[in-house]
Amino acid sequence: MLEIATAGKPLSAARGAMILVHGRGSTAHSILQLARDLHHEDLAYLAPQAAGFSWYPYSFLFPLAQNEPGLSTGLAALASVLEQIKTAGIGSEQIIIAGFSQGACLAAEFVARHAQHSERLGGLIVFSGGLIGPPGTPRDYPGTLNDTPVFIGCGDNDSHIPVARVEETAAVFEQLGAAVTYRIYPGLGHTIVPDEIDHAQRIVQAVMESR
Repeated sequence: MLEIATAGKPLSAARGAMILVHGRGSTAHSILQLARDLHHEDLAYLAPQAAGFSWYPYSFLFPLAQNEPGLSTGLAALASVLEQIKTAGIGSEQIIIAGFSQGACLAAEFVARHAQHSERLGGLIVFSGGLIGPPGTPRDYPGTLNDTPVFIGCGDNDSHIPVARVEETAAVFEQLGAAVTYRIYPGLGHTIVPDEIDHAQRIVQAVMESR
């Protein structure tokens, strides 16, 4: 059974929701710390827990097959949380998906694969991550993201995430019709900086002011 840590408003009382996806070796409870930085009084925050503290076994740059079945299980976990939120009566435009590191990669891949022709998400926030797969992976995702706001932030000294993958990820989301902002931070390693939080907060405010 999927374990989900929560913070903020209960789904039954919330006007919006954020799915927070933790990184490798981390926990759902630790990623909920971002709920304080990205706080809104009417948001529910839900963080699924990966089995064994990892969504998939190898680098996100490895061949897709080598990261199975973990990758498919992780994507299914996000789909389950998304459906739970929608069942509570919160529409797609009031849902934000955010992640850090391995969780950011999973979140990005999930949103790209689930682009819809008739819906848009409230937003996607990718802290130090990118689309999954080795260089040359086909990115022929169907659908459109209908101007979904997407923020991608990463340092150029990040030992896990190549700048080229961040740039490719931004380009793919632009092709899918998202409203993309991405920032490469000189000298920054594998972490989150205040400027990234500022960009993410803007997405939160836009979602919550749209109702």
